[in-house]
Amino acid sequence: MLNQTAIQEHLRQAGLDGWLLYDFRGSNPLARRVLGLEGRPVGSRRFFYFIPASGVPRKLVHRIETAALDSLPGERAIYLRWSELEQGVAALLKGCKRVAMEYAPGVSNPYISRVDGGLIELVRGVGIEVASSGDLVQLFEAVWDDDQWAMHRAAERTTTEAFDLAFGLIAERTRDGGTIRELEVQRAIMAFFHERGLTTYSPPIVGVGPHSGDPHYEPAEGRDGVIGPGSFVLVDLWAKLDRPRAVYSDLTRVGFVGERVPEVYESTFAIVAEARDAAIECVRLAFAAGRPLRGYEVDDAARGVIERAGRGAEFIHRTGHNIGQEVHGNGAHMDNLETHEERLVLPRTCFSVEPGLYGAEFGVRSEINVYVDSGGKVHVTGGLQDRVWPILAADARARAMRPE
Repeated sequence: MLNQTAIQEHLRQAGLDGWLLYDFRGSNPLARRVLGLEGRPVGSRRFFYFIPASGVPRKLVHRIETAALDSLPGERAIYLRWSELEQGVAALLKGCKRVAMEYAPGVSNPYISRVDGGLIELVRGVGIEVASSGDLVQLFEAVWDDDQWAMHRAAERTTTEAFDLAFGLIAERTRDGGTIRELEVQRAIMAFFHERGLTTYSPPIVGVGPHSGDPHYEPAEGRDGVIGPGSFVLVDLWAKLDRPRAVYSDLTRVGFVGERVPEVYESTFAIVAEARDAAIECVRLAFAAGRPLRGYEVDDAARGVIERAGRGAEFIHRTGHNIGQEVHGNGAHMDNLETHEERLVLPRTCFSVEPGLYGAEFGVRSEINVYVDSGGKVHVTGGLQDRVWPILAADARARAMRPE
């Protein structure tokens, strides 16, 4: 349901005259969700919905599909000819100087860029500055309520337990020199999720040795790796409660099949953990000071640690992503590598922090989730792995983890 009052309040706070929402054949899913049209039939003609900072919204729809926006409040105008469409857009925006659209400058943010260049040209052509709706979108796409925060914590308890299951299974099968395949571990995790009422859009990553050096590795039948004594293993898993509006927990841990972890793995992990903790501290300090924080700053904090260690070339992805009802949500990402993320890190949003170092022989990633509550308190969920998990040690978990 459209929250017109909240949108208009945020438009005024941002110094925007309005928000022009547009869609053509489902090309702008962000607009459709904000307008409460997700799940409704996608029309074949363009529509426009303008929410001014104050006053009544205005609609522009095609004569063949005049009812396209009837579920929404506001005055309706109808176009047929292309010239009427251009005139109609100009009329919608009359009196405005600065308007938000699903647009990002250059190639800065593909998650927000949903409006075609021709429409941007049309709007600019009538003398209006186009601003990105990125922060507006995440207010209605990425902000959690109390129920979602509770569902995240419930999912986190099970995803955390899944590591005990996975590393325990590996220990059981390898303790006397035996082996286990990546897919066996993956299937055990999926069965565990199903038993506990969790769902996920895709199975977890279980990567041994060189496979752990591929950030998006996927085990495949007949080509999955064999885990045995002396193996380095990465497990990356994500899941949410199988309930409406549930949100994800997304975590990564690494282990070594042995009682003592070789120095090459521990020293690499120590750099990754320091980068992870620097990103968390960046968030905590900003919110404690009441300072606006943008996603790229969090990435800079983590990446700076790794670059100062002389291993920047091995950190080949962003520091983190927004987490929501999709594991990669539509809020601010922690990124100054793949994009220059200028969206604000907002209260009541959640994101991953997951720096990594990837080489030909093995890769290390440490991933936790960070949630900023309505009061600006920063919560870390998933537990902080302090060193590589010695899978065959009697007190393996105690050696690897420390309190949040």
